[in-house]
Amino acid sequence: MLRDHRPYYLKRLGLIYRAWYVEHYLRPQFTHLGRHCIFMKPWHVDIFGGPIELGDCANVITTRDRMVRLTVWSEDVGHIKIGKACLICPGVRIGSASEVTLGDGCMLAANAYITDCDWHGVYDRVSMGRTEPVHLGNNVWIGDSAIVCKGVTIGDNSIVGAGSVVVRDIPSNCVAAGNPAVVVRELDPDHPRRTRIEWFADYTDLARQFIELDRNAMRGNTIVGWLRSVFFPRQGD
Repeated sequence: MLRDHRPYYLKRLGLIYRAWYVEHYLRPQFTHLGRHCIFMKPWHVDIFGGPIELGDCANVITTRDRMVRLTVWSEDVGHIKIGKACLICPGVRIGSASEVTLGDGCMLAANAYITDCDWHGVYDRVSMGRTEPVHLGNNVWIGDSAIVCKGVTIGDNSIVGAGSVVVRDIPSNCVAAGNPAVVVRELDPDHPRRTRIEWFADYTDLARQFIELDRNAMRGNTIVGWLRSVFFPRQGD
């Protein structure tokens, strides 16, 4: 579909159900779930173990074929802490047997994988293997299908290119890419930037803007038109 043909009130009912699902099924699985978090298709979020923390204004996007999975080995071993205003896209996996922390405003593109453990020993295949904490600073962007391995620290504002494998530290304000990932470009720390942290600073006003956008985009939609687009779609829908 090129656009949403639902009447606005139907979308609002869907959002109310989505919020109920998050509160009823997901919140109890988090050690901490911040305010104003948005889960798109939250029924495709898989939480295993704990403690797992998710900060205010996080956006978690899933699809039926790309679940988001946050996994901690046990309550005694492992910890996942995700900061405020982070974006987690479909297919993202984070696994912890030690500690994985993400700063505020981080962006994890589709299929990104972060792990602090080997999960099997080189010689002892029934052990977890080596485990070392992983730390991402504020405003870090991990590209599509990139892998961040155990013991890695990535500095503020840095970007990891799509498909990269990060096995050593990445400093702040740079772009790293490759397998193994290496710094390919430095960013100007003084260049003006707009971050998700700033974007969500006034959540009430931002939410009002999204409501107005939806109302304008769906103005004139009818239940009959929506049903026709569902059962008898045509070009241009």
